[in-house]
Amino acid sequence: MCCGGGLVRDRYFDSLRVLAIIRVSVYHMFPFAVLELVFPSMGVMFALAGSLMANSLARGSSRYNVIFGRIRRLLPAYWVLGLFVVPAMLLLGWDERPALWHLTAWVVPFVSPPSSDVGLQAQEVIWYLVTYLWLVALSPVLLWLYRRAWLVTIVAPLALLLALTIWPAWPANPNFQDVGTDLLTYAGCWILGFAHRDGTLRKVSAGLVASLAVVCVGGALFWAHRHGALQDMPVAYGIYQIGFVLALLRWQPDMAWLTRRRGLDNWVTLINARAVTIYLWNNVAIALCFPIGDALSTWILGQTGEELSYCVIALALLTNAVLLFGWVEDLAAKRTLRFLPWPHPTPAKPAGRATVPSLSRRWNDPVPHYATTSPRPRL
Repeated sequence: MCCGGGLVRDRYFDSLRVLAIIRVSVYHMFPFAVLELVFPSMGVMFALAGSLMANSLARGSSRYNVIFGRIRRLLPAYWVLGLFVVPAMLLLGWDERPALWHLTAWVVPFVSPPSSDVGLQAQEVIWYLVTYLWLVALSPVLLWLYRRAWLVTIVAPLALLLALTIWPAWPANPNFQDVGTDLLTYAGCWILGFAHRDGTLRKVSAGLVASLAVVCVGGALFWAHRHGALQDMPVAYGIYQIGFVLALLRWQPDMAWLTRRRGLDNWVTLINARAVTIYLWNNVAIALCFPIGDALSTWILGQTGEELSYCVIALALLTNAVLLFGWVEDLAAKRTLRFLPWPHPTPAKPAGRATVPSLSRRWNDPVPHYATTSPRPRL
């Protein structure tokens, strides 16, 4: 991959990740179904992560090192959240104490961790990390299957989910059913990331990809119109998200305009460098903004003023969480620890010397990783 094309393409990925994180946070504050339909963030995030995972596995490094590296980037920020949430749940009352095996999910989220009412807002978003970790662990097998039958591998997870919807054969424990449903719903998006990374998607004509995208999105919406809410039907919702992912990964816009706007470009870099922290803490910030706003008597500002004040408080709380805990992402990624990862101004180039842009300097691969109960809203 050439430097120029790589930089532009990675910046497109960075921009998609920023849009996804912002949309998730806005949806948590204003849970309108239309936000999920306009931009299905989680399918997009899984596709981006799948593409980057395929790239890492293709470099020739040990698959175990690749898997460990991905997990290492994610878990420290998760542990920081747990260090606050778990003691709070224990101190403020946890009526139904979980089994020990389930409590260990606050260390490694192989299933969604247990929660009391106090910690529910923090726990609700962890399903994404659970699904991400399973897809990372399964990626060597999925990539092996993809290289032998790429189309079948993309379609198979949703086909299996459809079969299990018609003939349920899940384990008795609902935690494992939730994991399996999420895994099969988003595996197709993850594998489409493989198709983007190796160029298979670019070999398909833009017209055909556009037609498939329209069929997937339109078909899923039609099915939901006839049978209920789209988010309550994992198979239809998975097809809907695949339609968006097909279009977004096949499209390769010129992102040079972003690099010329240093202020906006810096914000994209900042949000990518703190993506995990933003994702993990945004719901907590939103949950806390209401009692804080009520304590400050924001109701005297009128209905509109009160709503705006809640948003300002939530944003302030999230900003503080990023400032206080975001450096953990630098530690996990083995980067220089920075309180605020705002890019330094690019120094002027010495006259008469040609420089080659460094991919590692700006295009590090931060793990993003960006919602109703079963069925629960998918962000």
